[in-house]
Amino acid sequence: MIRTVIVCGAGTMGSGIAYTSALYGYPTVLYDISNSTLNQARLSILKQLEQQEQKGKISREKKESVISLLHITDFISECKGDLVIEAIAEIPDLKARFFEQVSELNNADTIFATNTSSLSVTKIGNAIADPSRFCGLHFFNPAPVMKLVEIFQTEKTDAAVIAAVFDFAVSLNKTAVICKDSPGFIVNRVARHFYLESLKLAEENAASPEQIDLLLENTGFKMGPFRLMDLIGNDINLAVTKALYESFDNAIRFRPSALQERKVENGELGRKTGKGYYNYDSDKQN
Repeated sequence: MIRTVIVCGAGTMGSGIAYTSALYGYPTVLYDISNSTLNQARLSILKQLEQQEQKGKISREKKESVISLLHITDFISECKGDLVIEAIAEIPDLKARFFEQVSELNNADTIFATNTSSLSVTKIGNAIADPSRFCGLHFFNPAPVMKLVEIFQTEKTDAAVIAAVFDFAVSLNKTAVICKDSPGFIVNRVARHFYLESLKLAEENAASPEQIDLLLENTGFKMGPFRLMDLIGNDINLAVTKALYESFDNAIRFRPSALQERKVENGELGRKTGKGYYNYDSDKQN
């Protein structure tokens, strides 16, 4: 049974997962090596709680309970729990080194999960002594809002681990889907063409990003591809595309967009930098 949760990586995704975990009653540790990232995560979580209280969605008592359940730290020695969720940069060697380190701190019953959106869960899991305790647990941004969670099992993952992680996801009021470890898994493999075909249209000047977003949003999508890429981060979105492109032997259908590559080279990553396909400088000032 999962009672305590460790989230490693306090960026947008990690802090969102930690917030959600504490919101649903789990004592949660949020760890990062960067104090500035931790401070930003703390402020973001407090802001979300204040907004939820002001809207009447949670009580003051609930807000205080969430704050008391959440422990924010830069000491990896405190990363001990029933479930360790990794949400650090999408760099295979970095993830592997992290799991080597954190697995030595925990006991034989601890479950380890990566929030990777595109990398091989099997390869990352080989970094720990007992890969049967390892799986993928992929939340979508923003984690407190998006209902879907993908759970990835490898050939070595114990069935009891998958069952425990599934129950955990459901306890967070999420819709959990279990699938096997494969390039792009389900959502990112299918959604890749939502982004790439839209980018191709923009590159060919068939339509502007604003027009493409408007058209798709008027057909029922809550957010068009360019707004969504800006929310996710163009660097993250491009990294996923590159990972699939390599995994499928450079298949043309997964070829990265030159337009998006230029955005990343120019540091126009989306909302987090104030500019992507749209300008968010005024949002950052507010």
